[in-house]
Amino acid sequence: MSEQRYVLTIATGKKVFVDMAANLARSFLWWHGGGDIQFQLVTDQPQFVPADVIEKIQIIKVEPGQLGKGFSAKLQLDNLVSDGKTLFIDSDCLVFGPLDIVFEKFKGAAVSVTGGYISAGDWFGDIGSVCKKFDVPHIPKFNGGLYYIEKSETSKKVYETARQLETDYDKIGFLRLRGLPNDEVLMALAMQLHGQVPVPDDATIMSDLQACQGKYEIDVVNGVRSLNNPPYPSPLHQDWYPFKTVSPLIVHFLGYYTLHYPYLREVYRLKKALAKKLNRLTELAAILKIEAPARIKEQIKKTFRPLYHRLAGVRKIKISERV
Repeated sequence: MSEQRYVLTIATGKKVFVDMAANLARSFLWWHGGGDIQFQLVTDQPQFVPADVIEKIQIIKVEPGQLGKGFSAKLQLDNLVSDGKTLFIDSDCLVFGPLDIVFEKFKGAAVSVTGGYISAGDWFGDIGSVCKKFDVPHIPKFNGGLYYIEKSETSKKVYETARQLETDYDKIGFLRLRGLPNDEVLMALAMQLHGQVPVPDDATIMSDLQACQGKYEIDVVNGVRSLNNPPYPSPLHQDWYPFKTVSPLIVHFLGYYTLHYPYLREVYRLKKALAKKLNRLTELAAILKIEAPARIKEQIKKTFRPLYHRLAGVRKIKISERV
C-alpha cells in the first residue's frame, strides 16, 4: 500500500463548482504549502481553474457527463483516486488546519466516513425496511461531504456495489434528493455489506452549517472556527445533532451558505494571504466591501420583511445556481 496521500474534490457541470473547488484548494494550500499531501481536482472545465491555483494542484480532466448526474459522481471515486490514501472533500468546504490527524484517524480503512449508525426511522427512506430487506442490523449514517478511500480490491468492491444499488434506487425504497439518487444512502448500504465502518463522529473532523444554524465565527487564515447548534427551545436548534459548539477542521458550507458574507470574506482573505498581500488595508477592504454591505442588507431585510410580506406577499424561493 502506497503511503502517498491526496485530497480530492470534484467540480463538474457548472463553473460555480469550479469556483468553490478553487476556494477549497486555496484553504488546503494555505495549511499544506510545501507538504507531502497532493491536492487533486476532477473537472470537465479546467479552463475555469484560476491561475494561482492550477499551477499548484493536479488536474484530473473528465469529459462532460462522464461521471453521471448530480451526486452520482461520488459513486465513481474508486475510478478517480490514485494509489495510496485519498480524502475526498466536497467543493463547498474550507479547510481550517493541517489534515494529518484526519488521515491518521482513517488509516487502514478501505472506505470510511465520519458518522454513526442508523437502524430505524427516516433517512431518505424507511431505514428499518431497508435493513430488513438486505439482512443487515444497521447502516452507517453520515454527511457525504467527506469520504476516505485507500485504493484496494475492497474499496473497488464497495463502489461497484454502490453503483449496482443505484440502478435499483427507487425499488429499494430510497427517496431521491432534488430528484436524484443520494450517494450517502447508497454508500452507507454498500459499506455495510462489505464490512466497512465509520469513524465515530465527534465533530472534530467535519461539521456543517445546517447542523449548526446558530451564529458562527470563522477565520480560515488563523484557523479559527466556532459553529453553534443553539439549545432548545431555540427554533434553530437541531435536535438530531448531538453537539452544541464545535470546531471542525473542515467546515461544510451546504446550500446557500457559500453566499453568506463569512464565506465570501474568508475566500477574499485567503487569496490575499496566499499572495502575501493580507495586511491592514486588505483586511479593512474585506470588511468594507464584503462584510459591512451584507450586514446592512440583512438588517434592512429583517426590519422591513414583515411590512413587505403584508404588502406583496411571500416571494417564491429563488432557485440556487448550484442545482
